[in-house]
Amino acid sequence: MNNTEQKKYNNLIIAVSIIIPVAVALLFGIRLPNVEPLSFLPPIYASINGLTALILIVSLIAIKNKKVELHKELNKIAIFLSLLFLVMYVAYHMTSDPTKYEGNYPILYYFILVTHIILSIGVIPLVLFTFVRGIQNDITRHRKIAKITFPVWLYVAITGVVVYFMISPFYV
Repeated sequence: MNNTEQKKYNNLIIAVSIIIPVAVALLFGIRLPNVEPLSFLPPIYASINGLTALILIVSLIAIKNKKVELHKELNKIAIFLSLLFLVMYVAYHMTSDPTKYEGNYPILYYFILVTHIILSIGVIPLVLFTFVRGIQNDITRHRKIAKITFPVWLYVAITGVVVYFMISPFYV
């Protein structure tokens, strides 16, 4: 790939990496009036996070066993699941009031929540750069960034489930 094409991908990834968190933040400020709260979504999107974590682990095992095509397909599924999670998460928060954590370990809960949120923003460009380098067959650069992307993405997926279990007793 030439430098011009690479710059186009880089600019697109940077734009998407900014637009998604800004859009989510803006949508969080919107409550849809006269819409039934989508209270059934949190266990679904927590399950999607758990499934994403499992797929990421299986994808790592696949590539370690030189099953490149399986690795590619699993990562496409993981990206799709992450997008599906995001849509459900935003839909839930646009139709439901915030839930206050009232558990015994607030410092632990908020530490996990804050790191989850910060890393979920940071993982967007990591995933996109890793994916693009993989599909471009730029294996050296793909591997280099994947060593960072994998643990961050896995942490985000797992902590999404942990946050759900910690807050779920307090849903109205």
